[in-house]
Amino acid sequence: EVQLVESGGGLVQAGGSLRLSCAASAFSLDDYAIGWFRQAPGKERERISCLRWRDGRTYYVDSLKDRFTISRDRAKKTVFLQINNLTPGDTAVYYCAAGDLSTFGEMWAFRSLDFWGQGTQVTVSS
Repeated sequence: EVQLVESGGGLVQAGGSLRLSCAASAFSLDDYAIGWFRQAPGKERERISCLRWRDGRTYYVDSLKDRFTISRDRAKKTVFLQINNLTPGDTAVYYCAAGDLSTFGEMWAFRSLDFWGQGTQVTVSS
């Protein structure tokens, strides 16, 4: 079992930056990829990026890759999401999740999302 805890959200002005953290507790994450998602009020959940733990390979949604950067600290089993040049449109609850990743070139999708964090709120003021 994997437990995930997000942190780092908050209220920020447009143009600012945030770094979100997703701390994982598990014996091993090698069988998983960690993904970042967000959900704004009244909207469907949206995927952002993911990191395949066994080799550190990263994937992004094309429309977001210029402002979002995923990274990790292997020793601390923590995955980060750096968000730059925030806009009010980025306001959402941000979640991380662990699951089974399928890839083809730069395309990616989770076959399953087995564990979720509780989410962290990001609010961007104009």
